[in-house]
Formats: sequence, structure tokens, C-alpha cells
Amino acid sequence: MNNDEFERFILKFGKDILRFCRMTAGDAENGDELYQDTMLKLLEKKKRLDSTQNTKSYALSTSIYLWKNKKKKYANRMRLVPIDSMDEISDEGYEVSDNDDKASPEQIVLQQNEADMIQGLVASLTEKYRIPIYLYYSADMQINEIAEILGLPEGTVKSRMRNAKKQLKEKLEAIGYDR
Repeated sequence: MNNDEFERFILKFGKDILRFCRMTAGDAENGDELYQDTMLKLLEKKKRLDSTQNTKSYALSTSIYLWKNKKKKYANRMRLVPIDSMDEISDEGYEVSDNDDKASPEQIVLQQNEADMIQGLVASLTEKYRIPIYLYYSADMQINEIAEILGLPEGTVKSRMRNAKKQLKEKLEAIGYDR
């Protein structure tokens, strides 16, 4: 992949990858850092990337790998030298805004509150359920692509998606959310 192809790749898929990184990391700051690390890793390997292949999948799997690696390093550091405050890694999530020009301010606030609530519930899922949900809904990936990225059979991905949706439904029903 040459510089022009890499630039087109970033223009085409950069927002999706950034959104996925923010959702995976749990907040904008850590997500932006993960996105930056992912893009640096891709830039280092751009000569070996083939623009005819699914580079978006490769980029997302790279970001997953980097995030898991970062979490392992953090866990090791916490085991060796605990830090007093765990507030450094926030669980606020990425803000989604579906601002229509036709929507009233009240509708916008209600939509944002609903999105925040659902994102919080998704963020509370274990990683094995959360990552397929993020890949499917935020990165617009198909089940077979998710299976390839995660190195799992398609049936396992489908099963995890089904279990994640079931858990989310139960949590939503428990708090009285009806739709």
C-alpha cells in the first residue's frame, strides 16, 4: 500500500475505526490513544498491506490486539505497584449523537440519555460479548469478518452475539425499559 492508498483508507474507514477504539477503550481519551497507536502500527506496516484485501478488518484486529496488550500491561503494573485511584480508566463510554435538524432539544436530550444508558449496559458486558457487539453495530462488520478478526468460528460469534443481546434485554427489562 502506498501513501495515497493509505490516505484513502484513513479517509474511508478512519471514523469507523476511531468509533470502535473509543467504544472498546471506554472513553474518548483512551480511545483516541488506542486509535493513534493503531494507525501508527498500520503506518509501520503499510508496505506489507494490500489495499485489495480487507484492511479495515486488519485495522480493527490490530486495535483489539493493542487494547488487550495494554490491559495486560496495566494489570501487571497494578499487581506489582497498586495505584490508589482507579478513576484513571473511565467507564463513561463514547457519546453518540443523532442530532437531526428536525429534533427538538427535549428529543435530543432523551435520545442522548437513552444512548448513554444502552452504551453503559453494553460496556458492562464481559469483553468476549462486548467486542463482537461493537464490531457488528459500530464497525458495520459481518459475522464472518468478526469471526476472522477474533480468530473464532462463526457459530461462536453468533452464539456470543445472541447471549450478549439476551443479557442486554434482561438488564433493560430489569430497569423497566420497554420498547
